[in-house]
Amino acid sequence: MIMEYGLIFIVLACVFGFFMAWGVGANDVANAMGTSVGSKAITVKQAIIIAVFFEFAGAFLAGGEVTATIRKGIIETSSISSSPEILVYGMLAALLAAGIWLLVASRLGWPVSTTHTIVGAIVGFAMVGIGVDAVKWGKIGTIVSSWVVSPVLAGSIAYALFFSVQKLILGTADPLKNAKRYVPYYIFLVGFIIALVTLMKGLKHVGIHLETGENIMIALLTGVIVMFIGKYFISKLTFDPAADDDFHFTNVEKIFGVLMIVTACAMAFAHGSNDVANAIGPVAAVISIVGSGGELAQKSPLPVWVLFLGASGIVIGLVTYGHKVMATIGTGITELTPSRGFAATLAAATTVVIASGSGLPISTTHTLVGAVLGVGLARGIAALNLNVIRTIFMSWVITLPAGAILSIIFFFALKAIFS
Repeated sequence: MIMEYGLIFIVLACVFGFFMAWGVGANDVANAMGTSVGSKAITVKQAIIIAVFFEFAGAFLAGGEVTATIRKGIIETSSISSSPEILVYGMLAALLAAGIWLLVASRLGWPVSTTHTIVGAIVGFAMVGIGVDAVKWGKIGTIVSSWVVSPVLAGSIAYALFFSVQKLILGTADPLKNAKRYVPYYIFLVGFIIALVTLMKGLKHVGIHLETGENIMIALLTGVIVMFIGKYFISKLTFDPAADDDFHFTNVEKIFGVLMIVTACAMAFAHGSNDVANAIGPVAAVISIVGSGGELAQKSPLPVWVLFLGASGIVIGLVTYGHKVMATIGTGITELTPSRGFAATLAAATTVVIASGSGLPISTTHTLVGAVLGVGLARGIAALNLNVIRTIFMSWVITLPAGAILSIIFFFALKAIFS
């Protein structure tokens, strides 16, 4: 069975995986870039250029860790070792279901979670294809709790960051002078965090192993280099005192604009490292089963070209369809300026890279929305658009069952076609 249709299964896995990655790009990357565009730190075109480069790098360098959780952590497959084709149908159904739901959500401008979508889809097929007991409910519990923990953690970090910006810069007698003094340190922080996580987690599957001390030294050095690049660009800015008449912090926000570009790169990288797994985990599982002639290996090597496929799909999704969701996140929840956007983006990126490092597939969407809410709350509840927030929460609730139901339908369809 597996040998007979092996090539067809691999081709379908690649096509569906690419479609799912396209959905991740259209929906999730738009979230990641929404704060930067919404705060007017960068244009949509610049956001796409940054995302193309850094999403790709994140997916390629640091995307291997979470993939393992998506691929083998959610369901127990030992009971179907004699009929591996069930897992192949299931993974194909999950990819197609997730891709279609992301297309629908992106059309409506809903920032839903690609992680939810694929987890829901895998659970859906497992319940009907293998049995309810096959689902590792403990693992699902951990993932579900991370959907609560990640927005709360990101919101708290964002609140603290924005509070520090208010104390050190915005609330002082000379905000412009203090912005020039303190913003480079924030830039250092961004460079350090992203470098550290990449070194600790990302370079293993490229075959580079370093000691913890070496990682910290390289990350510190990277932070310093990024800081000096940031300082150089800040020194090139021109300030017009008259511009502050309309909005007291116009010149200060210019400096935060530079910082926002750095955090946008960080967020794109963090997002690529976490969310490429959603698209390529199931693809890797299908390739592994076909390659081993139907054996359900516990650890299947992740071919580099599969990471490449996922990373390319994400980038094309953003370029072709990312603008709708970008608008929701960037301008819908609360009014963002570069200083607010920076706090939200860095908090979200930090949360995502911590989660990627621990192999937890959290939702970038939830994390970012949590962070934007945290910044909004730092300015008082009136700063939040509660209608938009309600719609976002509704779309989150629907996502899991939507993924599961679509996946069940496609599972039975594939089973009917091939057996």
